[in-house]
Amino acid sequence: MNQLKHTTFLICFLTGIISWSQNYEAKVDSLMKLMTLQEKIGQTVMYSGSWDQTGPIVGTDNGRYIREGNLGAMLNAFTVKGTRDLQKIAIEESRLGIPLLFGYDVIHGHRTIFPINLGMSCSWDLNMVEESSRIAAEEASAEGLHWTFAPMVDISREPRWGRISEGAGEDVYLGSQIAKAYVKGFQGDDLSQPNTILACAKHYVAYGAAQAGRDYHTVNMGEGELRNVYLPPFKATVDAGVETFMSAFNELNGVPTSGNKFTLRDILRDEWNFKGFVVSDYTSINELVPHGFAKDSIDAARIGMNAGVDMDMVGKLYHHFLKDLVEEGQVPERYVDDACRRILLAKYKLGLFEDPYRYINEERENTTKYKPEFLAKAREIAAASSVLLQNNREALPLSKSTNKIAFIGPLVKDEYDILGNWAAKGDRQGKAVSVFEGISEYLKSNQILYAKGCDILKDDESGFAEAISVSKQAEEIVLVMGEGHHMSGEAASRTNLKIPGLQPKLIKKIREANPNKKITLVIMNGRPLNLSEEVGLVDAILEVWFPGTMGGAATADLLFGEVNPSGKLTVTFPRNVGQVPIYYNMKNTGRPIPETNPKEDYKSNYIDVPNSPLFSFGYGLSYTQFTYSNLTLSSKTLDANGTLEASVTITNSGNMDGHEIVQLYIHDKVGSVTRPVKELKGFEKIFLKKGESKKVSFSISIEDLKFYNSDMIFGVEPGEFEIAIAPNSEFKFNTSFYLE
Repeated sequence: MNQLKHTTFLICFLTGIISWSQNYEAKVDSLMKLMTLQEKIGQTVMYSGSWDQTGPIVGTDNGRYIREGNLGAMLNAFTVKGTRDLQKIAIEESRLGIPLLFGYDVIHGHRTIFPINLGMSCSWDLNMVEESSRIAAEEASAEGLHWTFAPMVDISREPRWGRISEGAGEDVYLGSQIAKAYVKGFQGDDLSQPNTILACAKHYVAYGAAQAGRDYHTVNMGEGELRNVYLPPFKATVDAGVETFMSAFNELNGVPTSGNKFTLRDILRDEWNFKGFVVSDYTSINELVPHGFAKDSIDAARIGMNAGVDMDMVGKLYHHFLKDLVEEGQVPERYVDDACRRILLAKYKLGLFEDPYRYINEERENTTKYKPEFLAKAREIAAASSVLLQNNREALPLSKSTNKIAFIGPLVKDEYDILGNWAAKGDRQGKAVSVFEGISEYLKSNQILYAKGCDILKDDESGFAEAISVSKQAEEIVLVMGEGHHMSGEAASRTNLKIPGLQPKLIKKIREANPNKKITLVIMNGRPLNLSEEVGLVDAILEVWFPGTMGGAATADLLFGEVNPSGKLTVTFPRNVGQVPIYYNMKNTGRPIPETNPKEDYKSNYIDVPNSPLFSFGYGLSYTQFTYSNLTLSSKTLDANGTLEASVTITNSGNMDGHEIVQLYIHDKVGSVTRPVKELKGFEKIFLKKGESKKVSFSISIEDLKFYNSDMIFGVEPGEFEIAIAPNSEFKFNTSFYLE
């Protein structure tokens, strides 16, 4: 009888009290009039499901909380069966039948895993980024998920920080464009469609600038740097319609970001007019206590809600303490109302009130995972994300007619690490394609020699002898080495940026045994590495990052020239860790190194290495060559209401068709605050057949020249601006225009 009453109430609520022709806000307001304070608080609570071999386990407490209306969202609970069981409790056994929201870390793919995000950014291909997140949304939503905790849009210039692998690198402009592409892919054009999921811009804010590259650590910076460098990608996601934000773990100028009213309310809500909801990172509100910003858990709950964090991820603080805090007047009830309203609005947008089970369909679940077209796209994107760093003696591409090629290293046959960190539910031992499998598409078994040589981290040289012997039998040698997947990502900071373990020693031994043979190093990793020794030991270096499910096939496509490498770095590779942080758009000092006398004393330099990086931002080679010529400006002046066209002719002067990523840089020579020596302001990825030429043009307006000055006013200042269109960030300006 109680069940019948509940069902009758729910039907009346959905079809009578609220007409579906009304707008979402009116529906939410009507629902909230029926809710108690505790039920409103319940919407701000997220707990985690646990997992067994077949799906999520409904814990006793979680089930009780759902029935009581004390749980609004769940983490780590998916698959059709698992989400149906949980959703059924919420709909049929709670007082108001409010559906649950299911979230999961779908970072660079769900089942079909794409290259890690840092790698994907090196494609400079916004369509590919959007396609990858669209496919991830298809697969995740088919397993009952409504929400991903992505994209990570943190700018980072810190290779020691493990989570640099999850972002788009060091540049503000490129990072902002990529952030928008991810949001569009995840959320689509209509959130009510069951193949879309909510995106989440994280980690807000400045998490990528953690002191010494140590995860969760302190960040101190001026407001100018915050606004000019670290905030713009987050603002870009707001402009793209992102539905959720995640507050970060770090403190910012003495105030933890999950309790920071300035960033959460003053900037995000008041300046940017963000209408979605903010979720804490995993227990980050609780962590206000060890930060020394809250005296206890009750105080942390008060600070979190008052600062503007709408949902508490797993921390349990809102669940246990928020009601008392409101009743005692320490938290305004309107803050809870606002948080609840935003969360309910997201559920309405997803269509969950119309049909709570719309994401739950066994047939769709079974037919969506690992679709052939998804795998084909993953292969294409993995190849486009790889960067050819070195190619001496034209070591690459390899020839399929070579009698014997030795493939040596701990990652040759790997199907586990190749997916990288945060690989969601990607199959590490079944679906993933190893490099060995990939090259087997191109070579016969009698052409392939293999030796593991060593492990990634174990201090064991017992495999060296076999590896050296195999290398001597081959005409050419390919080394497949790098980090383990666990060596980058969250809580995976490193002070040593060398290739880990005994791998560098094995490279030296193989070169010593084969002084004249061509050696290629394929490197898998989640961060920029110090390859300063390796560049002198091997002929070619192919950076494939952690390339994902189809990574081995894509790597083989590149090695044998089926695909021409086109990726370019979105993060600087240092010569050694002592140069860190190093990035292309640094500022000059009062004593810059003069071009005419680079060894002049008392200048801003090192005495042991050059200032320049090993590999610069925007750098990447191809199997063909591109020539830049005839840079022209439509005018030498730019006025406040006009635009200026900058054009250059690109010619494929080599012997192979290929893609080139053309980059526009500008330098504001004099400002009321000092400006970077160069800034990326545009790019275009073009395809040219061998011998073909194309004119590439960029339109520049004053919007491209604005920055925050010392008064935190966003504007532009008249003066001279240098401009260049180049293949990477290593160039000298020789053209300028004036803003009047």
